[in-house]
Amino acid sequence: MDARDAVVIGAGPNGLAAAVALAQAGLSVLVLEAQATLGGGARTAELTRPGFRHDVCSAIHPTALVSPFFRTLPLEQHGVEWVYSDAAVAHPLPDGTAAILEQSIDRMAETLGPDDGAAWRALLGPLAANAGELFPELLGPLQLPPRHPLLMARFGLSAFRSAAGLAYGEFTGEPARALFAGCAAHSFLPLEKPFSAAFGLVLALTGHAVGWPCARGGSQAIADALASILRAHGGEIVLGQPVTSLDEVPRARAYLFDTSPRAMARIAGDRLPLRFRRRLERFRHGPGAFKIDYALDGPIPWTAAACSRAATVHVCGTMEEVAASERAAWTDTPAEKPFLLVAQQSLFDRTRAPDGQHTGWVYCHVPSGCTVDMTDRIEAQLERFAPGFRDRILARAVRTPADFERYNANFIGGDIAGGANDITQLFTRPVARLSPYTTPNPSLYLCSSSTPPGGGVHGMCGFHAARAALTRVFGI
Repeated sequence: MDARDAVVIGAGPNGLAAAVALAQAGLSVLVLEAQATLGGGARTAELTRPGFRHDVCSAIHPTALVSPFFRTLPLEQHGVEWVYSDAAVAHPLPDGTAAILEQSIDRMAETLGPDDGAAWRALLGPLAANAGELFPELLGPLQLPPRHPLLMARFGLSAFRSAAGLAYGEFTGEPARALFAGCAAHSFLPLEKPFSAAFGLVLALTGHAVGWPCARGGSQAIADALASILRAHGGEIVLGQPVTSLDEVPRARAYLFDTSPRAMARIAGDRLPLRFRRRLERFRHGPGAFKIDYALDGPIPWTAAACSRAATVHVCGTMEEVAASERAAWTDTPAEKPFLLVAQQSLFDRTRAPDGQHTGWVYCHVPSGCTVDMTDRIEAQLERFAPGFRDRILARAVRTPADFERYNANFIGGDIAGGANDITQLFTRPVARLSPYTTPNPSLYLCSSSTPPGGGVHGMCGFHAARAALTRVFGI
């Protein structure tokens, strides 16, 4: 292959975003992807039966809508159509009711009652009112001083708390506590850990600011749109091209890795100092995921009818149950009653399944590399809050932590979040550097979710890495 200005290794959302940002600057860009399809964590496939379109990894995309880079791109002109549910999230409770994350702060306050409604409004209202300034601060590396110091101080005072401490300290009722706990549990952290509250705040805020939509037809539409934009700017993508060494790829002035830190160290070899490679290899990964995709002969039969208003449902029960499940994911033994993240896209996007039938997307957090079959535990939880669920199953496709790692080498031990999100690593991922995307070699950059701001289909890891390369290598 001919030499390029930049080569990107990996065609996930971050790799594609990096490539687009580089191509927009007028550079020649080549993307190399090991798999036969592009998309990384944003792929869609018929995993169970013909006509049932399942999101292989990511499914619901609030951070895509608040992504400062994605907001500059004509995604809709390249095939992305956002599908919204009436409510962002539902969280069924043991008494047969459900807590609902409404987009309106005022509506939230009404549903939570006088005390917790006022507390929710006081906590999230000022942040939601300034979401346009807040999200660009949060979706990037830590900046000192921040561009909006007072706003970030307000966020930080709550964000640095544990999710459990915030929920117990701010709310008195189970609906508000459980709803916040479910949002915070997306962090993969024990809810007693410092900074776990930040994830709950951010995801609740996205619900108020933009909702939690999915892409019509599947998450693949987002990756395909990024690829289409890249090609429109002259970029090239080669699929089925695994890279084990930089000696295998064309010469370039900059190489960007949409890979795990360990893979970068292995592929770069002696182009990186040994000490830095060892630091990359010590990067810590978090718990794994155990996922089941379902073909169903009807919608999930929730006891709480309000759950059918939301494309995303958090299933576990009380806040204490959510916390117990997330603690177990950091031990050697997965939870008996796991916290489930459920997506029911076909209720709102009829392209996902044949007429009258539906898809179910369900996963839980388990210890890294866990070999326990969680199928019965997952379905017992679903039966608990949706009696008759098992009777609706036409087919299932199970994906274990080992399956995730085989599917995508970045998902080490089944870690789909790009690395442990604890406070000791969150601000220094992958290693402590002034610019976390750079390396001692000015030609090599990491652009995966193992860099800030971490997991999610938002492209900001790739965008910031591309900006670092544009400045450092190309003087742009």
